[in-house]
Amino acid sequence: MTPAIHPAAGRVQVWWYGLMASGGFLFGLLGDRRPFGAGVLAHPFVLFFAVVAIALLILRVARARPVPELIPERALLIGCFVGGAAFLVGNLVVAHVIAYVIAKVIA
Repeated sequence: MTPAIHPAAGRVQVWWYGLMASGGFLFGLLGDRRPFGAGVLAHPFVLFFAVVAIALLILRVARARPVPELIPERALLIGCFVGGAAFLVGNLVVAHVIAYVIAKVIA
């Protein structure tokens, strides 16, 4: 028998996926320029997941409940993959699409 999913849990998952996708995309837009330095730990991809980890710790402390009670483990993992894919999409947009538009405007 599967446990009943509460409506609040569904809303939290929707927020989780949405924030991971938008955050990944925005950090991906910064990925090509590397504004935080050239080191591995200063890469926007690493910083994105560091921000996610800090946000999950803050959520844990603020709600005084383990995070998997709010967001199931599978949803956490899928959200991380969604954020990583969105990062790559944002990086693709900056590296190719915007560069193509700028080249057409200049030429």
